[in-house]
Amino acid sequence: MPKRFVVAASEFPDLPRFPVGSELAEALTVASQQLHETLTPHSTLRTAVRLAVHLMPGAEHAGISVIERGNKIRTLAWTDEIVRSAESRYTGREQHGLWDQLWNSPVARITDSEADDGWDVLAALGLRSALSLRLRADRRRLTVLTAYARKPGVFDEEATRVGRLFSAHVSIALDSATVREQLTEAMHTRDLIGQATGILMERQGIDATAAFESLVRASQRENVKLRDLARRIVGAPNAP
Repeated sequence: MPKRFVVAASEFPDLPRFPVGSELAEALTVASQQLHETLTPHSTLRTAVRLAVHLMPGAEHAGISVIERGNKIRTLAWTDEIVRSAESRYTGREQHGLWDQLWNSPVARITDSEADDGWDVLAALGLRSALSLRLRADRRRLTVLTAYARKPGVFDEEATRVGRLFSAHVSIALDSATVREQLTEAMHTRDLIGQATGILMERQGIDATAAFESLVRASQRENVKLRDLARRIVGAPNAP
């Protein structure tokens, strides 16, 4: 079963709950620091949804999802199961779909799911308000942060302003974590290929260039990624 990420106010003792005025700038600074301390994109997303509930006025639940063309939705991080339940039931056939609007706008809101056509799924779960903010976008997919509340009309202009400021910090932190992960993977791949090349040099009595070319040919012949083949050789250096 997937882990549940339940929000507790004590997780962020340095942050004021739903900050306003001068508190907001300080709270966003602290939140940004906590986001940038995460080590992977996944941990960035988990931290972001917990912070969203703490910082965004009126938010009770939050999730981050990827939406692909054709309205396929995959929830990446969530504060509790009601978020996953709400998003997994979305079929893309609802009128004026909340997430559909984000292909053309950075923000979309539901004022009252019981009054707005097409949001019976949210209303059935007791979620009356929703605020969705675009984190990433390209031609094929969106990455979206959505906050939910049980009362109608929760996400006003002030809540939206705070949400947009916060989502900008999340987007930057997510990009940074993704780059770090890619660089780490590239370093591991380089080391693996270097070790595999050294094994082939010793085993076959050839130089580094010939060993690398042999590795590339084997990768193409077996239709296996170079790093996966190198991992096999390093893991079993005496195998044929």
